[in-house]
Amino acid sequence: MVSEQKPAEMRIGQYLISPNLILAPMAGVTDKPFRMLCKKMGAGLCVSEMTISDPRFWRTSKSVHRMDHADETAPVSVQIAGTDPRQLAEAARFNVDHGAQIIDINMGCPAKKVCNVLAGSALMRDEKLVAEILSATVKAVVVPVTLKIRTGWSPDSRNALAIARIAEDCGIQSLAIHGRTRQDFYTGLAEYDTIAEVKQALSIPVVANGDISDPIKAKFVLDYTKADALMIGRAAQGLPWIFRHIQNYLETGELLPNPPVAFIANTLLNHIHQLHEFYGEPQGVRIARKHLGWYSAAQEHAVEFRARVNKAETANEQVAITEDFFAGLAA
Repeated sequence: MVSEQKPAEMRIGQYLISPNLILAPMAGVTDKPFRMLCKKMGAGLCVSEMTISDPRFWRTSKSVHRMDHADETAPVSVQIAGTDPRQLAEAARFNVDHGAQIIDINMGCPAKKVCNVLAGSALMRDEKLVAEILSATVKAVVVPVTLKIRTGWSPDSRNALAIARIAEDCGIQSLAIHGRTRQDFYTGLAEYDTIAEVKQALSIPVVANGDISDPIKAKFVLDYTKADALMIGRAAQGLPWIFRHIQNYLETGELLPNPPVAFIANTLLNHIHQLHEFYGEPQGVRIARKHLGWYSAAQEHAVEFRARVNKAETANEQVAITEDFFAGLAA
């Protein structure tokens, strides 16, 4: 049965997000080549990797790449992170000046190196500071500002609803919630009761995130939470076509077959070509390795392939080994 709970689109400010499927921001993963690929594969919105709000790091090679949005399909959503309201406001202005059309604030990252400086999900322990950060950022820019959080700091401290109400009061225009606490990291199962509770209490769009791994799970989460959209993260790694498959299932109730090997090979080769072009050598070769692992994981002889391709030092060698592997699978 096709879900009738929600239309297949949502709005963030003036921007129509259609379909209502969003690529989650993931450090080291959602760079421009991957965002552009996922948009071609059906994502309605792709959020950039987290960029730090401290201006001392804005001119580094990593930040320059993260702030490159040339030729990217609108709307361009950029995630920023930090703890100082003035720095975050300035970072928002800086990123808008460099192409951002939506600013997303990170209060969901559980990484120790982020939380140890009281950024990311650690901010959920300080609701007063949350209000100051959100208010300052919203006032700093004319573009929509969104927020990503977790359900709380720990299972005994689920304060997502309190944070959500602060966000709405401060002018946040969309809220994404990962169904785990910071203490959970990515272990155990995501829970959706908190997301459903927040959705019922707010008037702004709410996006459900966490363990959305296939079309059937996507429909369940959308129906259960009544969320306005879904955010897909790890499940898109090596499977960028997941957005198209989820959209088709939500619209028709039919599951698309797994793509043929030739399609996977073509998608992967185009992707690593884009990585080589975007980053150059040797960085593009190094970054492509994880994607090669994800794309090949379900294929026969994947372990042997990864052991071989990870030794490649040049773009040409990496491409040649990949072409040879997939040619063998097709044969």
